[in-house]
Amino acid sequence: MPKMKTNSSAKKRFKLTGTGKIARKNAYKSHILTKMSTKRKRNLTHTSLVSDADMGNVKRMLCIGK
Repeated sequence: MPKMKTNSSAKKRFKLTGTGKIARKNAYKSHILTKMSTKRKRNLTHTSLVSDADMGNVKRMLCIGK
């Protein structure tokens, strides 16, 4: 049986936390930032967790679990 392949784009975008949750970066932080307030840009800097609705798809792409 061949090995499962990890999705290359997913392994660059997601990290596994120590407690088993999946961390992600926030969107809207790459370009055209002049019109955005400093507070909003600062709050987008921190990482977020993947929602429960998307957790199954992300785990499947990362070959975590079953």
